[in-house]
Amino acid sequence: MRLIKATVITVSEASSNAVCDVPSDASCAATASAASIASRTATASAVFITSSDVSSNVHQNLQNHQNLQNPQNLQNHQDLQNSRRIQRLTCTPLDAYGLPTEVPALNYLALGPAVRVGECVMLNVTALDLELGTGGLAFVVPNDSLDTSEQCATSAEPITAAHIMKLRYTPLQREVLAVEEEASPHHATMAQARSLEGTPVVCCGLFSQVILVAAAARQRCPEACIIYCMTDEAALMLAFADLAVEAREAGLIDAVITCGQALGGDLDAVNLHSGLLAARHVLKADIIIAGIGPGIVGTATPFGHGGIAQAEALNAAAVLDGVPIATLRLSFADARERHRGVSHHTLSALGVATLAEAIIVCPDDLVPAQSEAVEQALCEADILDRHGFVRVPLDAAAIDLRGLRVTTMGRTQADDPAFFSAAFAAGLFAGSLLELQNP
Repeated sequence: MRLIKATVITVSEASSNAVCDVPSDASCAATASAASIASRTATASAVFITSSDVSSNVHQNLQNHQNLQNPQNLQNHQDLQNSRRIQRLTCTPLDAYGLPTEVPALNYLALGPAVRVGECVMLNVTALDLELGTGGLAFVVPNDSLDTSEQCATSAEPITAAHIMKLRYTPLQREVLAVEEEASPHHATMAQARSLEGTPVVCCGLFSQVILVAAAARQRCPEACIIYCMTDEAALMLAFADLAVEAREAGLIDAVITCGQALGGDLDAVNLHSGLLAARHVLKADIIIAGIGPGIVGTATPFGHGGIAQAEALNAAAVLDGVPIATLRLSFADARERHRGVSHHTLSALGVATLAEAIIVCPDDLVPAQSEAVEQALCEADILDRHGFVRVPLDAAAIDLRGLRVTTMGRTQADDPAFFSAAFAAGLFAGSLLELQNP
């Protein structure tokens, strides 16, 4: 780790940071038809609500939670807004050894005060030194500005209702009012929550898949309540997951629950299992999307990567009586052999680490050679012996992303159509299950 002092020369504020998937790593058996899968899930008990009920219900539940965030109402609303905001900075290092004369930096307002042009700040430049992809920026170390008198006055306010710590036992730890804890207005609901009641849970292996799944599910079921449970195996700050924030603003996602050590969502949950239950019982989710934030880790080893989080999400969905749906990470454009066709991340997650039976969704718009390659890879990994497998018809070009620009490892939909189609197919399938459950 390297810390340096730098002078702020430009500042702009935004609700999120512009990032998506960027490489950050070091270097045919039984199938189940959609009808048979639907038949075994259609009987699950569930409560469905209209779009107007969704928006008002989600808003009211979130407002109740925010009101309890601080019983003395000490800048409660501003605290929530700050958790989703960042400052984008350009800084001039005072010790520029190994760095350019100007470096980009992010300042999380959830962790420290805003800074101004001309201030001296402390920057963590480790990611710049390592020339990382996602996260290859400098980050402001909070409360190291030279002018601290005003900052100390504003940051000393206690939040007495919250007792759950995130970024736990680090100098940056902060308290949040977790949806489960006793001071939460949802504690009684969470104390009784045991089952997802057959709710479709689409589990993703990459952050960019989350947005594509949401867009397809929204297109299939415009009135559905769609909740994203962001796990803590990649970026921890929701503010860094720009597309999640933008998807919420665009109406593709109704709310975000940050789980485990992840921070900044509409609700915070102690872990993914509890986050899934909160999505269903507190926010009345019809479809849940579970996945990591930006910045997947990889080491070119079978299990040393962030894709294993997909297996953990599938297992959690299954044990809680949800319908676990696996999004395939497909690419026929990736230059890395281990990620060509079905990514080795997916093969490890579905072939070994997923203990429960899941439903694997494959798009039907692949060319024959690609389709055969996918099935062969899944067969060789014994995945089709363990999980259901469905093909979903789709017109990928017709999916409305509502103006969001999604890329995967820098590639657009035109560059890597199979990747986009696979995620779209998973979202459409979740929507079709919802329609069967709620005819």
